[in-house]
Amino acid sequence: MDQNKCLLLKNGTALIHGENDRVEARRTDILVAGSKISMVAPNIAAPPGAEVINCTDKIISPGFVDTHHHVWQTLLKGRHANHTLMEYMPEGNFTSSLHSAEDTFWAQLTGCLEMIDCGTTSVVDFAHVNYSSEHSDQVIAATASSGIRSIFCYCPTPLLKTWKPFAVEMNSLGGHVLLKFDELASKAPWANGRITLGFAFDGFRFLPHENLQALMTRLRENKVQLITYHYSRVPEQGSGSHTAQLRDLGILDDRFLVSHGGNPSQEDADIYRQFGMHVSSTPSTELQMAMGSPVAAFRDDLGDAMPQCCSLGVDCHSNNSAFIPGEARMGLQSARASRGEKFLAQGKSPNSVHYTVEEAFNLATIRGARAAKMANRVGSIAEGKLADLVIFSGTSPGMVGAAQHDPVAAVILHSSPADVEYVVVDGVLRKRAGKLVNVDVDKKAQGFVGQPKLAWDDVAKEVVSRREVLQKKIEKIDMRAAAEGIKDMWHLDRSKLVDSI
Repeated sequence: MDQNKCLLLKNGTALIHGENDRVEARRTDILVAGSKISMVAPNIAAPPGAEVINCTDKIISPGFVDTHHHVWQTLLKGRHANHTLMEYMPEGNFTSSLHSAEDTFWAQLTGCLEMIDCGTTSVVDFAHVNYSSEHSDQVIAATASSGIRSIFCYCPTPLLKTWKPFAVEMNSLGGHVLLKFDELASKAPWANGRITLGFAFDGFRFLPHENLQALMTRLRENKVQLITYHYSRVPEQGSGSHTAQLRDLGILDDRFLVSHGGNPSQEDADIYRQFGMHVSSTPSTELQMAMGSPVAAFRDDLGDAMPQCCSLGVDCHSNNSAFIPGEARMGLQSARASRGEKFLAQGKSPNSVHYTVEEAFNLATIRGARAAKMANRVGSIAEGKLADLVIFSGTSPGMVGAAQHDPVAAVILHSSPADVEYVVVDGVLRKRAGKLVNVDVDKKAQGFVGQPKLAWDDVAKEVVSRREVLQKKIEKIDMRAAAEGIKDMWHLDRSKLVDSI
């Protein structure tokens, strides 16, 4: 759809946020003009030339906000189903070294399109695949091509030198890395403002003081508004809090977003409250890889900080579905189960489930937008906000009945990606009548793509072909030996890694 045209959504059930994040299901029309929501009201007359979508028996939701995702990992999908974190690391992380810049374009584009297909309109992309300047450029080109809204969190990461013996270049800030970051900062934002620049880094704690201060100055000078790092409190990484260590280094502020945040301590929660930080819970990963209770928002023992600072992410779509309502569902139900077990251990049963579908919905929308520092623009349906919207069928086999009775419950407990009929990002339809629309290929990628537009079938065919090539490379690597090398590199306490208890 042309950016200058209007889009009118007629007679839908819109999920509107009010005071204290309460959600009202309201029958209304929504008029989109350009990139923004211009009117939310009943019986809006269609402007001349407007495209009108009949939303009777459909749910209109704010677009979902995914606050932690490694979007480049598409070519690795399906291989982590039974992996622990340590098993995942060599095969799911350091195999970035096997990706060409062109591989990265196709993998990134597909990851973005999967999110759009699932109703995600904004993502915090923890992009730890910057092996070269061209890799970074192609990640941005693919993201721009897809149409999604993104914070591209440029990540200096230890670059693999050899698989056997397993060895990495530990100075992740050397070579081209920071020079490329400065170049990107001078060019950002991209795609008419849809893509902005953030920073992702797990090495703050290990930098000499002068290097740390120089890096923080660089981030301030380049006006980086979001900084993210991985942290879950797990035994093999020691008893101390990584977040507390960053506090003691004097670098924390409200720009920081913690990826995972599993098994938080009271000290962690107090730090998040003190500095106005946020956490991205990724339930599928936390549950599979023994990283603690997956959504700290549902931890009653940590005070009132956690419900307000939490959001949801997918982490690795190489292992997990990219469907954010599915992550909300999993986090909600696992929290209900954990609470119920405490009652059962005392021979009692709870009178209520305590945690609500509305809370889970907010983690996926308005609280995700706050975590991504975009709440003034996305995360809720309101006049003047950007038009990032998801339209669900209310009469599909999965949604019928639930959509009419409780639309929020229908989205969180009953929906699937197949129920997502339309997705609007920045006022542009990116999924129409259940199918992804063709994408315009960014100019930086047109040379090797060979065409200015791509249909989904074109993308899927290319991914299947490239996955086969990548698989042959991976089959030559001893992943068990690589995992042992990673344990040495991180100085993990092997006595804490056991097969049974």
